[in-house]
Amino acid sequence: MTEIDAKTRTELEAAAFRTLVEHLRQRTDVQNIDLMNLAGFCRNCLSRWYREAAEQRGIPLPDAEAREVVYGEPYESWKAKHQKEASAGQQKAFDAANKH
Repeated sequence: MTEIDAKTRTELEAAAFRTLVEHLRQRTDVQNIDLMNLAGFCRNCLSRWYREAAEQRGIPLPDAEAREVVYGEPYESWKAKHQKEASAGQQKAFDAANKH
């Protein structure tokens, strides 16, 4: 494997994160429940991980601001424009995957 120094690795990871976020912003047709059912995470998870990383560094970041980083706009605005009611099949798959 190619040896990459820590600074460069962090820069590459940050670039990959930005690309993922931009991809998710463009794919508004992909619902969060679809992401959860297929990958086990969604945009809200990604924004929570971002907020948690900020908090680990002593940076208070409200959920709303972290979500705006991921969604590219206020979450409520994104939901109003793009979120659809989950189908019975989507909800059933979600419930089955999240039984504890």
